[in-house]
Amino acid sequence: MAALASAARSRRRLLPYLNRLLHSASTTAVSPSPSTSRFLRHASPVPCTPDHSPYLRFPAARVSTLPSGLRVVTQAYPAATRMASVGVWVDAGSRFELPGTNGTAHFLEHMAFKGTRRRPNAQALEVEIEDMGARLNAYTSREQTTFFADVQARHVPAALDVLSDILQHPRFPEKAIQRERGVILREMEEVSLFHEFAVLYLSGPSDLDSLLYYLRVLNSILVALLIGHTIVIKVQGMMEEVIFDHLHAAAFQGHPLGDTILGPEENIRSISKKDLEQYISTHYTCPRMVVSAAGSVSHDEVVDQVKELFTEFSTDPTTADQLVEANPAIFTGSEVRVENAELPLAHVAIAFKGSSWTDPSSIPLMVIQSILGSWYRSIGVGNCSGSSLARGISNANLAESLMAFNTNYRDTGIFGIYTTAQPDTLHDLSRLIMAEFRRLASQVSETEVARARNQLKSALLLHIDGSTAVSENNGRQMLTYGRVMPFLELFARIDAVDCATVMETAKEYIIDKDVALAGVGQLTNLPELSWFRSETCSDDDFTRRIFFGNAK
Repeated sequence: MAALASAARSRRRLLPYLNRLLHSASTTAVSPSPSTSRFLRHASPVPCTPDHSPYLRFPAARVSTLPSGLRVVTQAYPAATRMASVGVWVDAGSRFELPGTNGTAHFLEHMAFKGTRRRPNAQALEVEIEDMGARLNAYTSREQTTFFADVQARHVPAALDVLSDILQHPRFPEKAIQRERGVILREMEEVSLFHEFAVLYLSGPSDLDSLLYYLRVLNSILVALLIGHTIVIKVQGMMEEVIFDHLHAAAFQGHPLGDTILGPEENIRSISKKDLEQYISTHYTCPRMVVSAAGSVSHDEVVDQVKELFTEFSTDPTTADQLVEANPAIFTGSEVRVENAELPLAHVAIAFKGSSWTDPSSIPLMVIQSILGSWYRSIGVGNCSGSSLARGISNANLAESLMAFNTNYRDTGIFGIYTTAQPDTLHDLSRLIMAEFRRLASQVSETEVARARNQLKSALLLHIDGSTAVSENNGRQMLTYGRVMPFLELFARIDAVDCATVMETAKEYIIDKDVALAGVGQLTNLPELSWFRSETCSDDDFTRRIFFGNAK
């Protein structure tokens, strides 16, 4: 008890000093007092733009294009670990599926590891991978599909052989198709079950038997009992997946980009071997594929191996850009609301039309995302956050979490705010969020833009902390940009974004623009979509549009 009392006294003495230190940034930056100068020896309380060049001179990415149109990109970084990552990035995802076949791309991802002509079943493939101490994985997004392996450097040729084999000679046995059909249907059920589990877990159930029932269904009893926060994180991740599926459905109505990646249940039950083979022959073509390797790799050796192994893919010159141009995605201002009176928290996403990967506005929108920031009540730094939105939400106790997002596609994008909150705070929370969106178009300081640029650059550097991330970054950039953008160039583009650029971009993408809205939970206090649309106008814009527009 004495120790606790002593600690409390120490905190009481320390907190006023910290408060003065945090809120005297402007004066401290000019002439730091002797008592605080040691804290500023290596940093300033005022954000600035540093010179990154000494830290960004990574080995250059090398690119070769084979006669077939297949591209190979390698980067010998990080090489010291003697590990490597190699993968195949395909310019094909759920948006390229034909009507009635939504879910095929994801189904194919599951079937890729079920055996080939030379590796007759999944067990043979798994044993080979495990004997190398490697890791083989895949994922599907709305525009891309990826198959990759993490291996020791000496096993790169074997990994390339496996990847080429599973993509060129898949067997698709009927028993495996039926088994994976069940697996995917269980994935869909899991999302639904986690939705129900969130209601039970987050509302603090008093009935332990009910809690254990849900834990058994989710096959996570031990994890939940021993590491309870793991379940909370997984529940939150599942809810985000649900919300963003609804948001895409609202933002891109009637377009494949608005469909889920998993696909509807009726499609999963009907997808056949013929559908899978047709999808591969149509979309897995050399001009739409990139082999990316990073870590302890030799570019010339990888190119020679790819030439030898990747020989049976179609050379159809049709590009993803041509397919997108033939069926462009149109952003629609609409909403999806799922009322659930039992869910203790409301989950809401508010979004605007964003930019494509190659649009000049993509970098300013990344900076805007950083300005809006993210915040979670459990972290407890809302009052000290660099995000004015996070500070306002924390001070007014309006939400449990906040996350700005910015997703790019080939011809469009989507950016906005995802938040979780108590149902009775939704109206005030919505007012604050929309006011912050409007503020970005008129009142942005150079200080907060500089801070946002630095946070963005730090996040980008943290993303390439290993060969897997470097390989993924290079493969994705080759598909989206047609080249690998050096970090020196990327950071120079970020540093060129000033407050005037931010305000100009916000005016273009936010002011008087349509809004897409998705919500799950108790949504009685969530304003109507028309209210959100009206809140995108500043007072002057609203007056001009209503009165002068009517006069015309």
